[in-house]
Amino acid sequence: MASRDIFLIGASAGGVQALSKLVEGLPADLPAAVFIVLHVAPHGRSAMPAILSRAGSLPAVHAEDGDPVQPGRIYVAPPDHHIILEEGTVRLSRAPTENAQRPAVDVLFRSGAQAYGRRVVAVVLTGNLDDGTAGLAVVKRYGGTAVVQDPEDADYPSMPLSAVTNVDVDHVLPLDGIAALLLELSSAPLEEPDPTEPEDRDMKEELERGNDVEEQGVPSDLTCPECGGSLRESRVEEVVHFRCRTGHAYSPETLLAKQDDVVEAALWAAVRSLLENAALARRMEQRLSHIHRPNATMELRYKKRAQEAERHAEVLRRMLVHDKAKAS
Repeated sequence: MASRDIFLIGASAGGVQALSKLVEGLPADLPAAVFIVLHVAPHGRSAMPAILSRAGSLPAVHAEDGDPVQPGRIYVAPPDHHIILEEGTVRLSRAPTENAQRPAVDVLFRSGAQAYGRRVVAVVLTGNLDDGTAGLAVVKRYGGTAVVQDPEDADYPSMPLSAVTNVDVDHVLPLDGIAALLLELSSAPLEEPDPTEPEDRDMKEELERGNDVEEQGVPSDLTCPECGGSLRESRVEEVVHFRCRTGHAYSPETLLAKQDDVVEAALWAAVRSLLENAALARRMEQRLSHIHRPNATMELRYKKRAQEAERHAEVLRRMLVHDKAKAS
């Protein structure tokens, strides 16, 4: 009889401590394979496998493309690579970022659900924004089990809060209880699905498209913050998701955050342009003051233009610095 033997765990800010605590409670003879995505910087090395191996009894490694899926082992997504699960095999991918992340929790959850269905238990831990929510909805549609750290227990509650707000999760509990729950779920046999239940063909056609899962959505009149392409909107259950033709994907909170970044970058670029404009006007003003036939009218014009550009740049700079300080 089948069992829940595929554990998928996603975390972001505060995740090192949370993951260490969770794996500490998992035994060496765990009859399940554990896959972890933690948001990390794309460059440099990650020490997560060593940290998790020291924290608990299970060996942890960075996943490698083509690894077989083995129980009693922790596979950690390496920096700048998505983990994509196929039945019995681990794949690594540098496909476009999702929720501005690579690795992304949504990619792991979605591919795991497609490959293993009801055998999956997906866990959302502490983190900012909302990566994992759309993937958790896919896990539920394929019959998997959704577990979320209690937002009040999380160091950074945004990811868990988004998950419990948008997905009909099965278990919400403090971090201290998640390892015991996973053990309980792994030991409970799965009932065979009802053969008389009609197959949800629409769901399969929509979801069994790998990383193009959202491409069948409707135009949103929004553009991708990373490549400028048009975004299409789709839903898995009630979870809204956006994807561009290139493959960049966003859940709503992440899209809002990326749009904020784009606006800020544009405003700083405007500050730079204004200061360059002022510098050029000052240069022309000084040049006119040193020629043999001074032109007081032109000199005054350049002076006023420089002052106006400097004033506008200072207004923008103060606004940006004030808003940043207020946000922090």
